[in-house]
Order: sequence, then C-alpha cells, then structure tokens
Amino acid sequence: MQREHSALRSSLKDIGRCICILFFATLVGHLFAGMGFTEANIITIYILGVLIISLITVHRIYSLISSIISVMIFNFFFTVPQFTFRAYEKGYPVTFLVMFLSAFITGTLAGRLKSHAKQAAQAAYRTKVLLDTNQLLQQASGKNEIAEATAKQIIKLLDRDVVMYLTEEKKLGQLRIFPVDGFEISDRERILEERRIAELVLKNNQHAGATTAACLYLAIRVNNKVYGVVGIRIGEAPLDAFENNILLSILGECALALENEKNAREKEEAAVMAKNEQLRANLLRSISHDLRTPLTSISGNASNLLSNGGWFDEETKKQIYTDIYDDAMWLINLVENLLSVTKIEEGRMNLKLSTELIEEIITEALCHVDRKSSEHKIQVKLEEEYMLVRVDARLLIQVIINMVDNAVKYTPKGSEIIISAKTEENMVRVEIADNGPGIPDEMKPRVFDMFYSGANRIADSRRSLGLGLALCKSIVVAHGGSIAVRNVVPHGTVFSFTLPAGEVELHE
Repeated sequence: MQREHSALRSSLKDIGRCICILFFATLVGHLFAGMGFTEANIITIYILGVLIISLITVHRIYSLISSIISVMIFNFFFTVPQFTFRAYEKGYPVTFLVMFLSAFITGTLAGRLKSHAKQAAQAAYRTKVLLDTNQLLQQASGKNEIAEATAKQIIKLLDRDVVMYLTEEKKLGQLRIFPVDGFEISDRERILEERRIAELVLKNNQHAGATTAACLYLAIRVNNKVYGVVGIRIGEAPLDAFENNILLSILGECALALENEKNAREKEEAAVMAKNEQLRANLLRSISHDLRTPLTSISGNASNLLSNGGWFDEETKKQIYTDIYDDAMWLINLVENLLSVTKIEEGRMNLKLSTELIEEIITEALCHVDRKSSEHKIQVKLEEEYMLVRVDARLLIQVIINMVDNAVKYTPKGSEIIISAKTEENMVRVEIADNGPGIPDEMKPRVFDMFYSGANRIADSRRSLGLGLALCKSIVVAHGGSIAVRNVVPHGTVFSFTLPAGEVELHE
C-alpha cells in the first residue's frame, strides 16, 4: 500500500513538472515572437522543453505526450490563425510533423541516456554492495552475526523483505525475519506456513517458491553443502538477471562465511579436546611417575615392619613410622589438590564467602603444613592487628598451606619463611617470602601453570605435580584477586596475592 501511494505521488510530481516546463516554454515563445524571432526559434524552445522533461521524469510516456502537446500548443499560439488548431499554410503539417519527430527523438535519446546512466549507477551500487558484503562477513563472528549481515545487505540491494533459516544438525533452525517496512500479520502467518517449501529447498538443494508462495526461497550453499535457506519477498516485481546474479553471489559469500565459521568452531573444539587430552595425559603420566616413590616407600617400610619389626629398636621404628606418615600426608595433600582443581575446572566450586580475620586463617593453615616446616623458621607479620577479608575460609587455608609447603620443599633446612599481610585500599595483600635460591626468570611466567614444576626438585628428590600453585591461582582469581611472584635481592622468592577486604558486621 505504501509503495502504491509513493508511485501515485511520483506520477503527480512528473505531471506537474511537465505542465510547468511547457508553460515556461510557451512564455519564452511569446517573448521570442514579440522580439521578432522566427518560428524555428520557437520550435527549438519546445524541443528543448521536451528534452528537459525526458531527463527529469521517470517514464518515456511523459516525453511522448509532451511532444504531442507541444505541437498542439505551438499550433494554437503561434500559427495563423492564432488561438485555433487550424493552419492555413500548406507547409504547416510538415512543420508539425518535423517538430513532433524532433521532440520525440530528442526525448527518446535523452531518456535512453538517462536509463543507461541509471543502469550504470545501479550496477556500480550493486557491485559495491557485494564488496561490502564480503568485508562485513569477514568481520562477523558467529552464525547469527553472519546471517544478520547477509540479510541487511540483501535488503540494501533489493529493498525487499528477507526471511532466513540456518541449518542446525542438517535441519532448518528457527525462522528469522528481516523486514524493510514491517510484515503484516497475514504475511507473517503465510510465511510460517511456507516452512515446508524451505524444507524442500534444503532437501533438494534447489530454488523454490515465488510463483505460488510469498517468497522466493534459495539455498545458502557451497557445492552440495547447504548451510541455510533464505527467502526473498518478491511481490509483483520479479528479480532481473543482474539482481539475481548479485543475490546468488551474496549467498555464496554467506555460505563461505558460515563454512569458515563452522571450520573455525570445529577447530577450536578440537583444540580444546586436544588440550584436555593433553592435560589428562600429563596428569596420568605425572601420577604414574611421581606416586611411585611415596607408594614404594610406604610399601617398603610396611614390609620391613612386618618382616623385621621385632629386630628394630624403638628409634628405628619411630623413623619408619614417620616416613610412612610423611608419604601418606603427601599423597593426601595431592588428592585434595586434585579434587579442588577438578571442581574449579568444571565450575563446580561454589564459594561460601564469610568475613574472617586473616590472622586466624594463617594460624589455622600453619597447623596443617608439611611436618618438615619445623626445620624452617616461619614468622607471621601483620601490619594491623585486626584485618578482615571476605573469603571462603576453607579454600584460603588451602592456598596458604600450598604456598608455605612450596617454600618448605624448595628451600634448604634452616631457611626463613615470612608470612605478612597489609591493607591496600579495599583489598588485603598477603605475601609469603623465603630466603631460598629463588626462581629463574624464564620459569616465572609458568609457575602458576598446571602440571608445571620446572627443573627444580624438592629436598627428597620427589618431583612436584605442579598442581599446588595452579590451584592457588584458581582460588585467588575466583575471589576477584590477583597473584604474582618475584625474586628478592640478594636471594629468595616472594609469592603475593590479594583478597577482598571484609567489613565488620553488626547484629543488633
């Protein structure tokens, strides 16, 4: 309906332009006649008027009718007898015919020139749309963005409503409608009923619709692979050959973009699977290699106690019991870290936040650190007596245990370990420093990676699985904090992390 009103307004404008130009030509003709110019000069004015009409109006019919009317006006106003449609001289009919043919041919040629210029402009515009489509599809990420960019370019090219189905597991997905001026309810219902036509296009990989349907349905395809179906609302004006070719090119670009997106997604999924498989392989390899030492030690010591327990003195037995206990605690700590890492990686770690004193958390953690910590000097230095943090206390205790154990394992006996805490704006910074040999610069970027333990070995030649610091990082980040490592001069290492500061809760 809107298009019909627009066409009517355009026709009325063209008629008004024709009347104005012919009226102006008549005024100029009277001016020329008053100045004594010949009839040939006046005829030229009308031919010029018809030429202008052919250039500024849409259809050729206006220049044809204007040619006839200009002859009649010339006959009425400028031939003898004036103000009649009769002509006394015998040569006037020939003059009228020549005037009409000249005006008509001139108008026709001008109309053709205008048509060629319009076609060239349309071709340039459509080519630009195709080039813009290529660039937009390269920038689009994801199927939805590709579909939206393609539909907008088709609307830009054809000024027609577009519907689109993308395939999901070789079936049509949800209908998406991209209207120019909005769909009427009846059209929407009809398009929903035409889904079967789109399914046939998907199945047969061929175009369908347009003659009996509201839309022309085309496959978005690369070779024999169909990635979707697009519907173009045709109406009463079919697509011309050039529009159809550009449309097919746009759909080809869309299919290539969807194929590239699918390949990229599959490649990313394959990379994730490969990474998971690599992590699993690393875990199994590390466990099979590193659990052998404590398990062999436990089984060997237990066998000695069973076979020769009666021959051992109390001091020897106590040493064997201590070794079994140390190895068992090492295994328990490993299992705890594995379970925590698994929960965090799978998103099953739910933080139970509460406001706690950092001093109490540190004290509790030190009660559970490696027994070998007694061979080191551990100090706690707090900037303030009461510092509150908003954390999951159980997880934070595990962080401090892992970091202190790490310092104990990689520093010689008698080394000093200092745990400090201070307030920084709305965060609390905790630092665990030692005066051991430090960490090489090339290892620092990877110390928090899972399964990375570097070249260092702990005091008993047992390799670390590289889970402790990775778990610390995951827990700290989950709390909204950050974690870092640095060396100190002349030697030693400082691990630091931040946590949200807590506020005192008053219960009235």
